[in-house]
Amino acid sequence: MKSKNIVIVGATGAVGREMILCLKKCHFPVKNLRLVASEKSAGQKLETPFGKIKIETISEKVFAESDIALFSAGSGISKEWRDCVVKNNCLMIDNSSAFRYEKDTPLVVPQINPKAALKHKGVISNPNCTTAIAAMALWPLHKAFGLKKVIVSTYQATSGAGAKGMDELLQQTKEHLANKRLTKNIFAHQIAFNIIPHIDTFEKNGYTREEMKVSWETKKIFGDEKILVSCTAVRIPTFRAHSESIVIETAKPITPEKARKVLEKASGVEIVDDTLRNKYPMPLNASNKFDVEVGRIRQNLVFGKNGLEFFVSGDQLLRGAALNAVEIAKLFI
Repeated sequence: MKSKNIVIVGATGAVGREMILCLKKCHFPVKNLRLVASEKSAGQKLETPFGKIKIETISEKVFAESDIALFSAGSGISKEWRDCVVKNNCLMIDNSSAFRYEKDTPLVVPQINPKAALKHKGVISNPNCTTAIAAMALWPLHKAFGLKKVIVSTYQATSGAGAKGMDELLQQTKEHLANKRLTKNIFAHQIAFNIIPHIDTFEKNGYTREEMKVSWETKKIFGDEKILVSCTAVRIPTFRAHSESIVIETAKPITPEKARKVLEKASGVEIVDDTLRNKYPMPLNASNKFDVEVGRIRQNLVFGKNGLEFFVSGDQLLRGAALNAVEIAKLFI
């Protein structure tokens, strides 16, 4: 494996910090690691598995001296610096939604469409976290049985809104228990002891953009526009790991037993499905885990022999973001 010079843009954020750890845990051959963050963090030294690294501000020089740039600083920064990164022959792996829907920009989950990454023109996009978690279970079932319809209901952790989202949940919980007025800056409503069926902006069709991302991105990653996908995205008061209830209708008849056999062989999937012992996917157990947990596998009562229903939990910061980005980068070593 040839070692690479890596730069992480947005290194002090929740996903950026996980990217650093994933590079180490995935045994990525890092030649030199550079960390970029906002001016207020510049000059500080961050303790990492690669030693203490001084945080820099973003600049063309950083990209000129790097092979791969992992971006997790928001769409605005990604759009502003894209041309500069590409011009300097530095591969941009972007965690934002900035380029996901561009025809010439690959949208990649390495376990599903790694060959798409090789067709990049300087930029590869990471999918939305909700899409990535669902896709790990949906793809092997699609290959085996053919997906016709996918209906998703999500239970998304505050980590989806970054470190500030998790901080708001903690702050509101303390304030609620102390009978104090709740601080609200990140979410549209109180998140502590509540759920909010609203993530991202509303589209003209009544779905939120977060919900439409699951539909748009699943089709693009799978390379199949015929799959019908709908989603209801809900924010819940947990810190980390998203969960999803998924109903599918398949082209070929499917049974829970056949589905388990397929999923047991799937990369990045762990079957947690023993209801007699109360074992099923939960965000508490899926947190800090690379694999997506899949359980509650059962025949769907609506679609019958061609229908299946199951529950998944996956770490939003890992499988839904940092880990996927690092695994994309590993395709180029």
